[in-house]
This record gives sequence, C-alpha cells and structure tokens, in this order.
Amino acid sequence: MFNDDLMTQIRQRFMHVDSCPYQGPRIYFENAGGSLTLKSVLEVNNQLAGMPDNHGRDNPASKALVKIIDQARDDIRLFLGVKNGPVFMGETGTELVFRMIRAAALGTPKGGNIVGSTLEHPCTTSARKRWAEVSAKEFRSAQHDNDSANVGVEAYAKVVDADTRVATIIHTSPVTGMTVDIESIITLIRQRSPECIIILDGIQHAAHGGLSVDDYDIDGYAVAAYKVFSRHNYGFAWVSPRLAKQPHDHLVGLPDDYWELGTRDTAAYACTSKVVEYFDWLGSHFIDSTDRRQRIIAAGKAIHDHEHDLIDMIINGNDNQRGLRDMPEVNILGGHDNVAREGTISFTVAGYHCVEVVEILNQKGIRTHVRRNDYFSGSILEPLGLETCIRVSMAHYNTGDEVLQLLYELDKIISLKEH
Repeated sequence: MFNDDLMTQIRQRFMHVDSCPYQGPRIYFENAGGSLTLKSVLEVNNQLAGMPDNHGRDNPASKALVKIIDQARDDIRLFLGVKNGPVFMGETGTELVFRMIRAAALGTPKGGNIVGSTLEHPCTTSARKRWAEVSAKEFRSAQHDNDSANVGVEAYAKVVDADTRVATIIHTSPVTGMTVDIESIITLIRQRSPECIIILDGIQHAAHGGLSVDDYDIDGYAVAAYKVFSRHNYGFAWVSPRLAKQPHDHLVGLPDDYWELGTRDTAAYACTSKVVEYFDWLGSHFIDSTDRRQRIIAAGKAIHDHEHDLIDMIINGNDNQRGLRDMPEVNILGGHDNVAREGTISFTVAGYHCVEVVEILNQKGIRTHVRRNDYFSGSILEPLGLETCIRVSMAHYNTGDEVLQLLYELDKIISLKEH
C-alpha cells in the first residue's frame, strides 16, 4: 500500500474524502457508483462555468478557451494512450457507448451478428439490442461464468464467427469487479472476423488501472468522467480512424470524422486536464522520468497495486481482524482467490437481507451499496439465484484502516445474528 506520507497527500487532493456534508464523518466505499472529486476539478470548473464566451470567436477569451480545449484533447490522448483517431466528449459514458455502437451497426453491411456478453453493463447490452434490430443483425451474447463472475475467451468463441460485424467487451464489471482478459478475446475476434468493429466499455476500469488503448487493436473506448475523479454530466471517448468515418450524427460541412455536437463545455475539458495532471503527479512518485505518458502509466500501476492490497485485506484480514474468507456467513461473488478482481468486491451475508446490511453499515458511517436483480445487475444476480448483493467498491485513496473498520462492523453485524 502507499506509505502514510503519500496517502496523506493523495487524500488532501479530494473533496469529501472522510466526511459527507449531509451525513458527517464516513468511509466511502461506493466508488463504482461515482468516485470522489478532485479539488482541482472543482476549482477549474467553477472558474470556467461562468465564462459567457464560446470557442471559435475572434476575441481573447474565446482564443483562451480554444487553447484549453486543445490541451485537454492532447491530455485525453495521453491518458488513453492513443495517437490516431478523434477523441471527443458527450453527455455521459452511456451516451457515448450508444453513439459508437449505433455508428458501427449502421455503418457495417446488413446481416451478420452483433456480439457482447452477459457480464456487460446495460449501456452496451441495450445499444446492441436496439441497433442489431435496426441494422438487421443477429443479437448474440457470450454467457459469463457464474463461478468466476467473469467472461472469458471460451464464451466468446461460442458466439463469434466470420459474420460478426460488431463486438462489445466490458473491460471491468461494475457489479463483480472482475477485469476481463480483453487481449485473448480481441485476438479471437480478429482471427475469425478481421474487419469486425470492436468497442470497449472502459467506464469501470479507467480509474483502477493504466490504459494503453493503442495496444488493444480496437475501434472504440468510452470513459465516464464521474468515475475518474471528475464531475457528472460528461464522458469522453476515442474512436479509430475507420470507425470515425462511419456515417454518424454530425453537422453538415464539418469533417467526416468529427463527432462532437454543438458548443463545447470548456469546463469539462479543463476538468479532464486536471484529472490527467493528477495521474501525472501521482506517477512522479513511482518513476523518475520526464515523459508524462510514462508517469501516467506508473500511476495506473501504483493504483492497481494499492487497490490489490486493499482487496487482499478485505478478504484475508490481518492478525487482529478476520477477513471475509474467515466469516462463514459471507459468500463472495467470484470466490476468494480470483486474480481478476479489481477494486470491487460483492458478497452476501447469510441471515441478513443485503439492504439491511448496507443500512446498518451506513448508520455506522460506512458507505456501501446494494446491487439488485434489475436491469443493471439482473444478468449476473439472477443466474446465481440472488435478489441482491452488497457491493464494496474501493479506490486508491481508501486506506487499510478503513477496510479494517468495515470488517470490524461486519463482524459485529454477524455476531448479532449468532446471539
């Protein structure tokens, strides 16, 4: 885990890191629902939200805004690890996923099939269903494995063929916390259908590990800003040069590969630059390099390693506090020793409704979340015969002491039933 000095510096950079203005002191383990926000993001957002000027005008303010937007686009490329193809912003990560899948489905020949998996968020599943029907393509889903709470190349191999026109992959599940082996799945798809357009949902993964999108051999990647230390109501995406030029909504007269619609929110771009600056700053503690991209990569690795240690602690505890593994009443989705788990763990507690456990923890100042058998999580919970589960989602600003406090309170909850 991060040393105490660095952890203090990290936590000082975030809003509401240990207290909520409506609740008071609390531990935040609801990061899969939305991360904490950087103070620098809030500051630059407030600064620019009041500007009346738009980009593209012949005045000093407008020219300054254009520079901010151009810098942010460069920063996004650096963060994602892409060189070619446009990066652009939209209302949400979900909206961006829908736009990419729509363009891919309508821009490829009619017939064939569109493939995804049952592990996916409904943003990709819903978009695939909608545009498969419109584009006269067969809707197919690779079935995830209940025991591992993940989807692998073997499952995709059952549904991908030479007629697969579009494929979607979730990089990390926000329900189970499992990171998918994208390399193996993408290799399979390219072998069977070399021209298939492949789109990744990176919304859950982006804050928990480094990105090198140019290495993935894909055509689209989406990120939601509110899950990567920024504010709500925007996301950013990248599309490959070939997907960029597929027919899509854009104003007549603009270049064929232009994906942005309407006047740009300069504050959103500036906020994104602040997030990338933060990754750069964090990475500088782990690598001695003047290369910003290398520092960002180092930050991603450090975040992944720290969160791995937190997950290890919640499962195994320490000498003074037992972990989930040693609580017989606890059933972990995906099992105890799943190397694919990234920052998030979901479980049930025998004898309790999950809603009840989350409510008790909240009363103790520990924020977690209930996932339900609904349109968000039903594809994962229903095959397990579960109506709900408890999700604990961590980020790199969480500490080992916070994990131990959670385990302590869970122990107390379980002991109440035993007596």
